[in-house]
Amino acid sequence: MAEVQDRKTIEDLPGVGASTAEKLRDAGYSSIEAIAVASPSELASSVADMSESTASKIIKAARELADIGGFETGDVVYERRKKVGKLTTGSSALDSLIGGGVETQSITELHGEFGSGKTQIVHQLCVNVQLPKEVGGLEGSAIVIDTENTFRPERITQMVEGLKIRYEDEYPDIPFDPKEYLKNIHVARAYNSNHQILLVDSASQLAESLRDSKPVKLLAIDSLTAHFRSEYVGRGTLADRQQRLNRHLHDLLRFASLFDAVVVVTNQVMARPDVFYGDPNKPIGGHVLAHTATYRLSLKKSKHNKRIARLIDSPSLPEGEVIFSVTEYGIAD
Repeated sequence: MAEVQDRKTIEDLPGVGASTAEKLRDAGYSSIEAIAVASPSELASSVADMSESTASKIIKAARELADIGGFETGDVVYERRKKVGKLTTGSSALDSLIGGGVETQSITELHGEFGSGKTQIVHQLCVNVQLPKEVGGLEGSAIVIDTENTFRPERITQMVEGLKIRYEDEYPDIPFDPKEYLKNIHVARAYNSNHQILLVDSASQLAESLRDSKPVKLLAIDSLTAHFRSEYVGRGTLADRQQRLNRHLHDLLRFASLFDAVVVVTNQVMARPDVFYGDPNKPIGGHVLAHTATYRLSLKKSKHNKRIARLIDSPSLPEGEVIFSVTEYGIAD
């Protein structure tokens, strides 16, 4: 698919001239693949003076040109799945729990109470994604949508120093300059849920512009539900909140597929005082998030710097539990 996209531009679509192509790009549809995975109503509402019937024709042509949207046999899917990337968390135990690392083309949700390690893992992934593939990286850059003002460049510097201690002797060719790592982490502060949703569109445009230099291989939102939780209060707003959250999550899934990227979201929990046995904390987002996230990890604090991670949902892996550490130099066993 990537090879087809490299050879073809939006202007190659039947019936799309320079003017329409410009409107599509202005609306955030900068590639044939981005158009191919859109819906007619979505495309028509985003582009001025475009009807749904015209949008349908453009989408159909884009799907044929990008060679997506048709049926495939299981063996073809199996071969394609072999190319899915895995991003190390820094802990071999945590990596093994989720099948070798955080997976590209998927949404991984981290939920837990404050201090359970969610933000620490996000910071570590922002560093690790820039590493060579032989040490568990993806040789790419990261985008962080920060909703709670938790991103700290000082923490990135500490983690890069930790990698230097860990890999310098064995991999002397890997650079460990914190400033260079920080240059490849693009951070945006989201001030409300509408802004957060719009930033995913901006992230797609940024990722498209970086395809040929330092491709974006990680999109992290810390945290996904904070603004939705504070803005939609009471049962009367629940349906509207879940509908908007659902659309937001599908935008993230599309980003993961289009750019072969890891998408990681952190999630808050709420207390359930009526629960006497089991975990009294319940993740926010309800069934919408539960069904859309590909992997769901529950994090808990333990003694000292230890944390407990439990895999509670995965399409192919069994439930399990491991212990990892949050140290001065980042995530470790």
